Amino acid sequence: MSKRFGGKYSPQGGSDPGEQTPRGQFERARVEPAGARANLLFLPAIPLIFLSINDGAIGMTIGFVAAGLLTAAAFFLREGLRAEAAYNTRRTARRPAFPRKIFASALTGLGTALASYRTEFLNADAAAQASLVAPILFGVVASALHSLSFGIDPMKDKGMKGIDTFQQDRVARVVEDAETHLSEMTDAIKRAGDRRVEARVERFQDTARDLFRTVEEDPRDLAGARKYLTVYLQGARDATVKFADVYARTRDAQAMADYTALLDDLEQNFAARTRKMLLDDRSDLTVEIDVLRDRLQREGVRLD
Repeated sequence: MSKRFGGKYSPQGGSDPGEQTPRGQFERARVEPAGARANLLFLPAIPLIFLSINDGAIGMTIGFVAAGLLTAAAFFLREGLRAEAAYNTRRTARRPAFPRKIFASALTGLGTALASYRTEFLNADAAAQASLVAPILFGVVASALHSLSFGIDPMKDKGMKGIDTFQQDRVARVVEDAETHLSEMTDAIKRAGDRRVEARVERFQDTARDLFRTVEEDPRDLAGARKYLTVYLQGARDATVKFADVYARTRDAQAMADYTALLDDLEQNFAARTRKMLLDDRSDLTVEIDVLRDRLQREGVRLD
């Protein structure tokens, strides 16, 4: 009797239904929110500085201050776009504590006004004073156009109703420390000089961030996940630092295998903890539904 061949690489697939699908390298890829459009705003300050060098003490000072304001505006805009992107990717988030994009628009208007005043000052007659009308108008228009192009910062919290703000602050501090550990892992693994292991670390970090987001959405899970966000991540960071130093000097294949196995174990444990918390949340929802059904039935409402 003939038998259909099946296996891991067959068209119908033969993998275990409960097996976790490997995460692709670019699954969590994100477009840099502060792209070329925002980075181009660093350029206007450069010609302004060179044009102001030979304008005398007052003209040079005004030009340099205007260039500094425009550079600061570009910096605040870049950070504001990144903060807004982080706000949009989360289901529950607080509005940015400091409105960077609004501040960037104001600095852009002020820098443009000063640059325009410098031109008015240099072109004014010796007996006449430079007019302030044109610089003010240029500054207002530049600030308005900046706000229209890049928008303003999020002005309200998202998904925070019914959440204990004190507990949310505790989660935010723990997650911030955990993100610091991940950043230190990224910096350390670059010393190994192997793109494959860098990609493997990035994949583990994506799995860890899944746990971060789950805890952020339900701060009650912090107690069960705290050791993953502190002890385990700190251990992963220390192991990454030691591996990067050893592998950069020796290119030891056994060290690579041991470190990769460690990441595999950590990733499986983090993913299992995330799934358990999601199942617990679903169990809590089922209990709430059953309780509401019982109450409705006691009130004489029949549910078919």
